[in-house]
Amino acid sequence: MRPTRFSDRVVSPGSRAWKRLCLLVALACLPAACWAGAHAAEGRIGMERLPDRVRVTVDGAEFTNYVHSGPRRAKPVLHPLVGPDGIAVTRSWPLGPLLPGEPKDHPHQESFWFAHGDVNGHDFWTGRGGATIEHVALDRTDEGVIVARCRWLAADGTEVCRDRRTMRFAADEAARTIDHEITITAGRRPVVFGDTKEGTMAARVRPELTVAADGGTPGGTGHYLTASGDRDGRAWGRPAAWVDLSGVVDGRPLGMACFDHPKNLRHPTTWHARGYGLFAANPFGLHDFSGAAPGVGRWEIPPGGSLTLRHRWLLHTGDATAARVADRYAAWIEREAADR
Repeated sequence: MRPTRFSDRVVSPGSRAWKRLCLLVALACLPAACWAGAHAAEGRIGMERLPDRVRVTVDGAEFTNYVHSGPRRAKPVLHPLVGPDGIAVTRSWPLGPLLPGEPKDHPHQESFWFAHGDVNGHDFWTGRGGATIEHVALDRTDEGVIVARCRWLAADGTEVCRDRRTMRFAADEAARTIDHEITITAGRRPVVFGDTKEGTMAARVRPELTVAADGGTPGGTGHYLTASGDRDGRAWGRPAAWVDLSGVVDGRPLGMACFDHPKNLRHPTTWHARGYGLFAANPFGLHDFSGAAPGVGRWEIPPGGSLTLRHRWLLHTGDATAARVADRYAAWIEREAADR
């Protein structure tokens, strides 16, 4: 196939520019009403810098907060995650007031976070022993994007590694999304993520979304569904491109899903998806998840090297079928391929 001339630039089939051109042509072919409707439904993302957080809103209503500082803050978190119907899907405690029926367990599981239980032998997951992820700076807080830099510190203050995390927020009438990208960089020494189930890209959901039959809160209405068709307790430790957790809160069906990017380490990732409400993507815990030999899941970042992990979190109305989670995942991957 011969290259196509686009203005003064030659665009070769298969190139990044070619993919962008094809996407623009496809969008231009949409009926005008559909194109206008798609944009009219988008929510306006607002951001406000406060001393200890960045407040994120949709059309003036709360979406989440990037909480990065404060007394005894062991790691940055997003809290709460509020879905398109105005209902928070993540737990309130320990950052907010205890909800009715909300258990006071695992205080380190704060709404939404990224951490791991064994990084060069330090436990950044629970913070036991004094390991902390310290927020360093905000590089950007506009146009629905937060870019932040952090240091991972051992109890004695020694720097283990650094990260740069980008969070992109978007919303429409039926869903809200958080695109979370984190790049972990080693300094002069290697950085080893150990083989443990205690990690990594995680959320802790409210009591109503727990799986009652699998260790959840009594009255929990949640159900897991994976891209591979595994449900509830069978989602734990299994590889899947995405996992959805849906239930009913205040009589309304709603849920959240996490998408694993195809370029992520060991895609499709394994999942630390527990019935009591921990919902986490973890590519490192292969021994715990599959019974592999101890240490098989460890990953070493060489001196000066880095590891990037990308995920999309989808907060939606309805269950996984009504929210068309599988279709949304496919559309995300297609758009990512065109953009990159």
